[in-house]
Amino acid sequence: MLPRAITGPIDLHTHSSVSDGTETPTELVDAAVAAGLGAVALTDHDSTAGWREAIAAASGTGLTVIPGMELSTNYGPASVHMLAYLFDPTDVRILAETAQIRDGRLHRAERIVERIAADYDITWEEVLAQSVDGGTIGRPHIADALVVRGYVPTRSAAFESILHWQGGYYEKYYAPSPLEGVRMIVAAGGVPVLAHPATHGRYRVIEEAAVAELVDAGLFGLEIHHRDNTADGRVRLFELATKYNLVVTGSSDYHGEGKLNRLAENTTAPEVLERIIAAGTGSAPSGT
Repeated sequence: MLPRAITGPIDLHTHSSVSDGTETPTELVDAAVAAGLGAVALTDHDSTAGWREAIAAASGTGLTVIPGMELSTNYGPASVHMLAYLFDPTDVRILAETAQIRDGRLHRAERIVERIAADYDITWEEVLAQSVDGGTIGRPHIADALVVRGYVPTRSAAFESILHWQGGYYEKYYAPSPLEGVRMIVAAGGVPVLAHPATHGRYRVIEEAAVAELVDAGLFGLEIHHRDNTADGRVRLFELATKYNLVVTGSSDYHGEGKLNRLAENTTAPEVLERIIAAGTGSAPSGT
């Protein structure tokens, strides 16, 4: 059962300034309340540092906060993200793995800035100024620094040009495989959902054999209703969800300012959230 009656839309993928969003967890909750949401999941990249603040900010508002995270994983040459809901944030393996991922992101970001600085007037200090202390520093913060410098008009424009993976500055960073990610989330009492797995580009949809392996390990769902999934990709994802009895989620992937994504532009059905809450044993939604 849901922790309380949810009367507004359910958005299960948002980011705060703890990772690469532009709003603090409190400001994110305020925006969710103003948008009329009934439930929102805070899913910062490789971090749970915003959970406590978001849950406290939602107290008395009627908004349910679903504790979550967007875990970075690597699938061959492609980066694949895994949404993790309601896991134990003190799990030793998750703490160690996410610390290593964040460290890898940091040093990778430093190397990217060094390379960009050969062609653009930008410094590491300017990138750090776009993040919060303890946050997960990554390419979005480089994008924001490029915006401040006036090289691009928006964060999205930076990713479509200077920071595009074919732009000459891209570098990978350490992350576990999707299979390791699913196993780790499940072992911590969490619920894994594959994030926007049919985006534009060469690796549009993860191969069915890999999906089947993830399902055997405990994959719970697919994030199909997402602006970055292609139309033909969504068709294939629905086929996979039906075949493997996976739940279908929808969300905004909201980051605040700088990206076009708006809260509740895609949503998740209440019965799907009920199933996620029933399956998650590592932590609990606010209001329980």
